[in-house]
Amino acid sequence: MEQLVNLVMEKTGLGEEAATQAVDIVLSFVKEKLPEPLAAQVEGLLGDGGEEGGIGGALKGMLGG
Repeated sequence: MEQLVNLVMEKTGLGEEAATQAVDIVLSFVKEKLPEPLAAQVEGLLGDGGEEGGIGGALKGMLGG
């Protein structure tokens, strides 16, 4: 998740605290909307440290990183 927070900081100019809060809010929203098996997979992807193949890599691509 650290990589995702860093990406948000880089792309938006937010400080670490604000970027962390933004990531937490968005991820909580996404996990609430997904069926439990998919929400668990999202949690698992974030638990891997945000490797390029995980959600961090996917979001980095979407944000033009």
